[in-house]
Amino acid sequence: MMRDAATRRFDLVVFDWDGTLMDSTTLIAEALQQAFRDLGLAVPDDAAARYVIGLGLSDAMKSVAPELPPHRYAELGARYREHYLAREDDIPLFAGAREMLADLDSAGYLMAVATGKTRAGLARAIAKADLQGVFHATRCADEGLPKPHPDMLLYLMDRLEVGPRETLMIGDTTHDLDLAQNAGAAGLAVTYGAHPPEDLAKWSPMATVHSVAELRAWLEQHA
Repeated sequence: MMRDAATRRFDLVVFDWDGTLMDSTTLIAEALQQAFRDLGLAVPDDAAARYVIGLGLSDAMKSVAPELPPHRYAELGARYREHYLAREDDIPLFAGAREMLADLDSAGYLMAVATGKTRAGLARAIAKADLQGVFHATRCADEGLPKPHPDMLLYLMDRLEVGPRETLMIGDTTHDLDLAQNAGAAGLAVTYGAHPPEDLAKWSPMATVHSVAELRAWLEQHA
């Protein structure tokens, strides 16, 4: 059972989407690699393709394709979207994610999403997962400055009138943890998404969990 308002540590729980709530990291990486093949570019390995998940398009391209001229970013992005959208309907929520969100909602926590997805992409994902109305606010990469800039969390905290000391950011990448630190909020790492545990540990998250079930249990005890 989640903590009641009198004993809880956090008022606002912010989730990353891909690799934290939805099991999409493999598809994202594969779609990106296929886009590189389409354009005859050197294909990034799995680690490099997963590293850029959650970043805005420009930052992602600078990381994974440093020699690609900026005027070709849109071309590569279009090829990526084509491959991703072809398989988007097959992406599930992680087992237990829906029940965890329902528990948080029943306990009265504010919930939000900070994601590298576009607004249109997040809207499709939320509708497919039948989670409309669950989140009190959401912020996407095409609406402001992308991770790890603090803009996303600052917007959500301002929108929901919650301070950084009462805000917990949960994510599967170092970009999420960097975002939390830059905004002055707490960060919690999940290891079942895009980035390996040893990279996440470098950001000294307040906790590291290895499954949604473990995340749910941690929230019940400590959030």
